[in-house]
Amino acid sequence: MTTALVNGRVLTDRGFVDELAVLVDGSHIVEVVACTDARVRAARGYDLRGRMLVPGFIDCQVNGGGGVLFNDAPTVETLRRIAAAHRRFGTTGLLPTLISDDAKVMHAAIRAVAAAIEQGVPGILGIHLEGPFLSPQRKGIHNAAKFRAPDAADIDLVASLGAGKTLLTLAPEQVSPESLRALAARGVVLAGGHTAATYAQTRCALDAGMRGFTHLYNAMSPLGSREPGVVGAALEDAASWCGIIVDGHHVHPATLRVALAAKPRGKIFLVTDAMPPVGGERDDFQLNGETITCRDGFCTNALGILAGSALDMASAVRNAVAMLHIPLVEALRMASAYPAAFLGLDHSHGRIGCGYVADMVALDDDLAVAESWIGGRIS
Repeated sequence: MTTALVNGRVLTDRGFVDELAVLVDGSHIVEVVACTDARVRAARGYDLRGRMLVPGFIDCQVNGGGGVLFNDAPTVETLRRIAAAHRRFGTTGLLPTLISDDAKVMHAAIRAVAAAIEQGVPGILGIHLEGPFLSPQRKGIHNAAKFRAPDAADIDLVASLGAGKTLLTLAPEQVSPESLRALAARGVVLAGGHTAATYAQTRCALDAGMRGFTHLYNAMSPLGSREPGVVGAALEDAASWCGIIVDGHHVHPATLRVALAAKPRGKIFLVTDAMPPVGGERDDFQLNGETITCRDGFCTNALGILAGSALDMASAVRNAVAMLHIPLVEALRMASAYPAAFLGLDHSHGRIGCGYVADMVALDDDLAVAESWIGGRIS
């Protein structure tokens, strides 16, 4: 039976609109209509009690959550725990992210994601391979001993998921344009990150099929007066997307506001780079044999090197409004419509509209998550 979600403020392409009903049948939205429509009376009603109904958040960079790290145990059960932890904070679609590792672990991670999608684990949209084709000079918390240049077998491995989306973060100076074109031709979404590339190298990678940048500003060559670097190429290029971590630690808010001013609207989206403490009970975890400790959303090793974050997407939205001074509607789109477009899912995800997957979140006035739907199923 069709369900009508009523008595809410629905985020549409025109902004928030009252007196609308969202009709859901199975896993999809079948129509958004006036509350007076006859189809609403014929449907089973669900009272939103005045809350905001927004598209579910899409997070392209989730290393862990619920106390577990994807690298430690790349299994379907790990994916269930991570996705369930992030759903509490409005994330209805995510890419579990594998930090640079050996080919054996990459195989296991890809198999786990493929199995999770086949089994219908709520929220799993694909996989993000963050490395291992990265620069030792901009390694961040990654283990540089895992880094390498891709060969033909690596290209086959990266492109082997089948179902769902594959995002690959790479250093343009470590991957040939021929390899980039081969990966892009097989449907892999390519993003620059953990890179010491020059502006020219980055521009060449964009021309070869790279379409985005992973956690803009962090772990990449900065904008300079005579060498624009990766950041300069990212800000100049109107067609590419940039993920940003808005936690007050990774990047100064003023620096992020510069990016928002430089890029066309819709080309910057929110990510969390989340680690196990999100939705978990401990504020420390192990990574590459090191103890990582999280305090106030700030995750570092003993040397003070950033190691992801304890940020969730609902907090990222709140931070975008408070720190970046952008309207709430724009912040919400940065968490939904814009990452969907980056992944090529904007025909099915990231909006509340006819034919879209019924991934939605009900928010209170303080932007806390009250309820969520994934594929039409409420949590």
